[in-house]
Amino acid sequence: MSGRISGWVLGILSVGVLAFGVLHFSDLESFGQMLRQAQPLWLLAAVGLQVITYMSVSLGWKLVLDKAGSPLGLTRLIPVAISKLFADAIIPAAGMGGNVVLVDRLVKLGGPRGAAVAALLITMIGYYAAFAIFALLMLLMLWLHGKATPLLVGIVTAFLLVALAIPSLALWLRRRGSHPLSPFLEHIPIVHSLLHVVGEAPAKLLADRSLLAGVAACNATIFLVDAATLQVCLFALGHPTGYSTAFIALMGASILAALAPIPMGLGSFEAGSTAMLSLLGIPVPAALAGTLLLRGFTLWLPLLPGLMHPLPAIRQRRHRGWSGMDCLLR
Repeated sequence: MSGRISGWVLGILSVGVLAFGVLHFSDLESFGQMLRQAQPLWLLAAVGLQVITYMSVSLGWKLVLDKAGSPLGLTRLIPVAISKLFADAIIPAAGMGGNVVLVDRLVKLGGPRGAAVAALLITMIGYYAAFAIFALLMLLMLWLHGKATPLLVGIVTAFLLVALAIPSLALWLRRRGSHPLSPFLEHIPIVHSLLHVVGEAPAKLLADRSLLAGVAACNATIFLVDAATLQVCLFALGHPTGYSTAFIALMGASILAALAPIPMGLGSFEAGSTAMLSLLGIPVPAALAGTLLLRGFTLWLPLLPGLMHPLPAIRQRRHRGWSGMDCLLR
């Protein structure tokens, strides 16, 4: 079952790479222009901050694996974080492809499947817990700035409902385990497979409150560091701004991207960040430039190493006499 899941995902990656590059080539060109205009020392600072984000997400997985008795070092988990980002960007399945890649890679590194699935589910819960808290904090900060409009309150409220629903659905799927699905779901291969996989997460790990808090803290760090990266990007382009402004813009853009039915929030994130920065007094050209530079560091640059990590798995399966695309067609 797991081979069919990972084969489906890895087989479609090669097709997604081409489509992704063609559709977003103009964004890559914009990122190149921003790099040429930016101050090098600030760019180095942005790179350093992004390294911290990959360490943070990897640390969250490590906490779960350590608790499950299957420890893995950060140096082995950071490449997995890059691979997951790559799959999330390439496969337009609301992050589902990246989640499958995560479980597949953790198992290949020697972790039990139950622990790998637990790492996925607990990270999801921790991520949305941190996201929801920071969304409320952003709304409070906007109110203090006198910018908390009814529209923004409505958007944050809608997001909070989503942030509650997604972890709840994940936990429901775990409890459901391998019970029969409805005929409709049975005809969706990847959904059918994932519903069986998530049931393998040990209940004792999901009930560990200290573990959930630790993973949530790791995910909170990612938001805080991404906001600092946006601030540094604006500094690099000669438009210094306060951290609170960058934080509000980052969270507003992340909320809009989470609600938009677009992989990785492409377009919606940029629009949200630019709008929030403009609302807080940053000129639109500077806001857009800083946002594009941020997206370059958080999305475009990691795609190249992310491309390299799934490929060995694809070749390995082809040596066995079948490919991921064959699995997709079965």
